[in-house]
Order: sequence, then structure tokens, then C-alpha cells
Amino acid sequence: MPDAYDYISLMCRLKAAQTRNKELESGEHYIKLKELHQKECRAYERKIQALLTEIADAHKETIRVRNYWFQVLEDMLLEFEAMQKKADQKLREMEKRALLAERQRDDALEKAKEFRLKFYETATQLEEEQGKNLKLRAQINRDYENSSIPSSKAIRRKKIANSREKTGRKPGGQPGHKGHGRKKQEPTHPVILLPPPEEVLEDCAFKKTARTIIKQLVSIRMVLDVTEYHADVYYNSQTGERAHAAFPDGVIDDVNYDGNIRAFLFLLNNDCCTSIDKSRKFLSDLTDGKLNISKGMISKLSREFALKTEPERKAAYADMLLSPVMHTDCTSGRENGKSCQIYVCATPDGKALYFAREKKGHEGVKGTVTEDYQGILVHDHDITFYNYGADHQECLAHVLRYLKDSMDNEPDRTWNKEMRSLVQEMIHFRNECQPFQEPDPVKVSEFEKRYREILEIARAEYGNVPANNYYRDGYNLFLRMEKYMQNHLLFLHDSRIPATNNEAERLLRNYKRKQAQAVTFRSFESIDYLCQCMSMLVLVRLEEPANIFDRVSRIFG
Repeated sequence: MPDAYDYISLMCRLKAAQTRNKELESGEHYIKLKELHQKECRAYERKIQALLTEIADAHKETIRVRNYWFQVLEDMLLEFEAMQKKADQKLREMEKRALLAERQRDDALEKAKEFRLKFYETATQLEEEQGKNLKLRAQINRDYENSSIPSSKAIRRKKIANSREKTGRKPGGQPGHKGHGRKKQEPTHPVILLPPPEEVLEDCAFKKTARTIIKQLVSIRMVLDVTEYHADVYYNSQTGERAHAAFPDGVIDDVNYDGNIRAFLFLLNNDCCTSIDKSRKFLSDLTDGKLNISKGMISKLSREFALKTEPERKAAYADMLLSPVMHTDCTSGRENGKSCQIYVCATPDGKALYFAREKKGHEGVKGTVTEDYQGILVHDHDITFYNYGADHQECLAHVLRYLKDSMDNEPDRTWNKEMRSLVQEMIHFRNECQPFQEPDPVKVSEFEKRYREILEIARAEYGNVPANNYYRDGYNLFLRMEKYMQNHLLFLHDSRIPATNNEAERLLRNYKRKQAQAVTFRSFESIDYLCQCMSMLVLVRLEEPANIFDRVSRIFG
């Protein structure tokens, strides 16, 4: 059964339906709809009429605007035609001017081409002259500071500023310094007692003390010591045989010179680099003209000394092969106007041997200690030496000079300055290490890292500004230091290895001094004997006591 709410709703709907049904049956509803329709139609007719009026007005306005724009368009056409005529006239003028400009341009291009060719020729000549100037300036500026030229060969001597800081102390030995006084000698004459002065003798107030002042006058003189031997000759009447007493060893000719005289002349000529003429003249002056040794005898002393000392040199050769480190280098010599080579091998204990060779390279190394050596070689940048030895250390003194040369001729680059400072710092670091003390590996790694960083700086600088064709030494040095980095820094890893090859260069200067005195040797044999003699003199100086004159005298006998 439906509830009360639904019932009431249904009743209301029923009542509304009945009311509407009555309206429909009576026709009132249709009347209302018709009136409403008519009212809306009248409203729409008013709107249509208004729109028709607006359309008529718009049509009139359209005609007026159309006429106006037709007039404007006609005026614009007339103006356009006038402007077109002016433009055509101006175009014809511009064409004439363009033709004239083209002719002028062609002429200008021809002249510009000629000027450009002249400019390129001039620029090329200028660049070539600048390159030649740079090359010549680099050659002129080369001295003992930035190249291998010795200081004695320098044309212009540089005044090197003293970098030492002033201490305010007086020059000379400082208080507490152990002096090197003159050593008193044993008197060779009776002691001379000087008489007292006259004032002492005249005044009895003076009393003699226990103190005596002793002063010596030392002099030297050459005493000619001649020993003459007589041997009676005996004749055998039956056999006709003649006999006499045997003379001592070394007494062969009518006049013989002992080992002292030969050692004196030998050392003057070979060690002191005095010429044969000056040596014999000096000896003649010392003996008041009594000794006049022939030039031939003096020249034969080198051969005699070399032959007598061959066993000692062979022993030194064998000892040097056992050394863990060895220096080697070579220099040029002159033999009767031709060039030859002088090799030197030296070990840290002081042993050294010189070798004369006619050629350089492998033929020059043959027969030297370097050929059979199996240790670490210290040398300059000579590619030949890399074929010998177990490992190699390049001379950093040469590297410093080459870096200085790069700094002088390439002042705008920074890598050469930084690398030179680094090399000096590494050498200073090694010099401060105690003997047989292995360098700090952390410090060594830091040096290697900085070395590589500077090489990268050099690579960037030469990449941005390539090396000049006339001066490529700096660029070549960079490539060399990059390729042989291990051989530049080997001394940092082994305390036995020196950073430079100064020992070999110092020994070669001994030969250079002799060559400067001799100018040239007449035969290669003379140079060979000289090298053998110089080798033996180095070995003699290692002996204890190192009395080289006495030792050489005993060698000559």
C-alpha cells in the first residue's frame, strides 16, 4: 500500500492534468499560442525592416567608397607611371655608372694583383731576411753559457754578475779559519847565526833570553849531476878478443840521460803543454847552456813512455769494465790538416783512458772501454753511445746550455724558463743528498710530474706558434727531452749516477790544451802515443803518494 507522500504527489499531478485537459477542450490554450505567435511575428517584421534599411545605407556607402578608391587607384597609377619613368631613367644612368665602375674595378683589380704580388714578394723577402737575422743572431749569441763552445773560444766575454749576497765581512780568511802557512824546510847549509845589533852590545842592560827567532830563505837551483864510467879494454893475444867491464843498465851511448831529465822534458811537453822548442830551451837555460837536448829525442819520449806503461793501462781497462757507472765523450783532433777523434772513458773513482781514432761513430767506439762496457753510461746526446751499456744518463749541463740558448732566441716562450729552473732544482736536490743515500721517491715523482707538465706547456706553445724555420733548436730540444725523458732523469733514481758529464769534458780539455799548443800533429801515431801518455798520467795521479815526477822518472829508468 502506497505511503501518504506518494498519494499526495499523484493527486497533484492528476489535478494539473485535469486542468490542462479542460483548457485544451475549451480552446483557450490555442488562443494564447496564436497571440504569442502573432506578437513574435510583428517583432521579427520590425527587425527585418530595420535590417533592410541598414542594407540600403550600406549599399550607398559601398558605392561611395568604391568610387573613392577607384579615384585613389587612378591617381596612384599615374604616380606609379611617373615614378617608373624616373626609375627607368635612373636605372639607365646606374647601368652606365655600373659599366664605368666595372671597368674601373677591373683596372683596380689588375693593379691590386700587381701590388699583391709585389707585397708577397716583399713579405717573403722580409720574412727570409728576418729568419736569416734570427739565425745569425743566434749564432753570434752562442757562447760558453748557451752552447758547447768553451769560454776560451768566446769572441765576446760576458760580465757575469755576482749573485752572492754581501755579508759585510772583510775579504780573505775569516777568524778561526785554519791557515795554510809556508812549511819550513830542512836546512841544507850550516845555520847562520846573525850577530846582535850594536845597541845591544853597547848597552849592558840587554840580557839574552831563551827565545830565538828562526827565518828561512828557500831557493831552488838546477845542479848538473854527471857520472862518468871508465872501463878498461883488455886484448886477448891468442884469440884477438877484446873485453871490458859491463856498464850499468841504461848506459848505452857515449852520453846518456837518466830518468830525471827525460821525465822533466816529458812532463813539460805532455803535461804542461810546452812546445818541444821551449822545453829544450828552458832546460838549456837552467843548465847554463850545458844541456842541449835534440828535438828528436824529446819527440820520442812519448812513444817510450807509452810502451813502458802498457801493462798498467790494460789493468785499468779491466778495472773500468767493472765500474757500475762510466763517463764517455769525444772531441775532434787534427792530424796533418785532417780531422780525427779523441775518445775518453772515465769512472767515478778517477780512472780514465784516452783513445785516438781516425773516425767517429761505431768505428771510433771500437777498441775503447765503451765497446765492452755493460754498466750505466753518462754521455752527451750522442746516439752512437745508446748502442752500448745497460742504461744511459745524458749530461744535464748541456741541456741547461741549450735551454739558455732557447731563452735567448725565443724570449716569448715560457716552457724553456720553467724547464731550466726545474733542471737546476733537480741538480741542487741531488747535490744535497748524502753519499749513497737514495733520493726520496715522493720528491722524485713530483719532479717527474712537473717535467711532464712543462713538456705539455711546450707542446701547446709550439702548437699555437710554430717554430721558425731558421731557428728550430728550441723545438728540437723539446722533442729530444720528451723522447729521452728517462735518460734525463735517471740520476734521480740512483745515487751513484751523476747529473752531468763534466768529468769527461774536463779530461778532454787536457787534450784540447795540448792541441792548442801543437796546432796540429804530423802523424796519427803521435796523437795515439799522446793519448796513451795522458791516460797513464791520470792513473799516476791516483797513486799514493802522488809524486808524478818521481813516478815518471822511475818509469823511464
